[in-house]
Amino acid sequence: MRVLLADDHPVVRVGLRGMLEVNDDLQVVGEAASGREALTLVAALRPDVVLMDLRMPSIDGVEATERIAARFPQTRVLVLTTYDTDADILRAIEAGAVGYLLKDTPMGQLLDAIHAAARGEAVLAPPVAARLATRTRGPAVEQLTPREVQVLGLVALGLSNVEIGRALYIGEATVKTHLVRAFGKLGVSDRTAAVTAALSRGILRPPSGPP
Repeated sequence: MRVLLADDHPVVRVGLRGMLEVNDDLQVVGEAASGREALTLVAALRPDVVLMDLRMPSIDGVEATERIAARFPQTRVLVLTTYDTDADILRAIEAGAVGYLLKDTPMGQLLDAIHAAARGEAVLAPPVAARLATRTRGPAVEQLTPREVQVLGLVALGLSNVEIGRALYIGEATVKTHLVRAFGKLGVSDRTAAVTAALSRGILRPPSGPP
C-alpha cells in the first residue's frame, strides 16, 4: 500500500515514516510540506492513501483534500491532525476525506485506519465520533434517517461503499456522508461498531441474505 505524508512539520513526517515503514505492506512514497505540494505529488505518484494535516501553508489540508477527491478519486485522504473542533471535522469530511484521526491515535489504530481508508471505508477517531455525537444529539437521541438506516443495512450485508452507491444509485461520497452522520448519532467510530450498535438498539434486523 502506497502512502503519502502531507504535514508541514518535518519531525512529524520523519516520525510517521519511521513508524509506517516497519510494516511490510506499507510504503511511504513521498512527503509534502504543503497542500499544494501534496497535490503535485498525488498527481505524480498516485498513492493509495494520503495522511493529510489540516493547517498547512499555500493550500490548507481541506482544500487539498477537496481537489484530490475531485481529481484523483482512487486516492483516499485520511486526515491526521491535532485539531478536533466541530468546524474542522465537518469541513474535512464534506471536502471528501474518508476519515479523521488525531495525532495521539495509537499506532495500531492508525494502521487499521490506513487500511480501512484504502478500502474507501469511513473511519473516525473515538474523540471525533464523540464530538459528532454531541453535535447531532438533541434533547433526545436523534434518530437515524431512513437513508442512513438503509446504508447501514447494506454495510451489515458486507457491501463496500462503492457497491452501496451502485445499489442505491448515489455517489460514493454521499454514502460516506451518510455513514459519518450515522457514526455521530450512534457515538461510534467505524462501520463494524455502527452495525453492532444499530443491531443492539433494534434499528437494524440481523441480516438474512444478500440484498
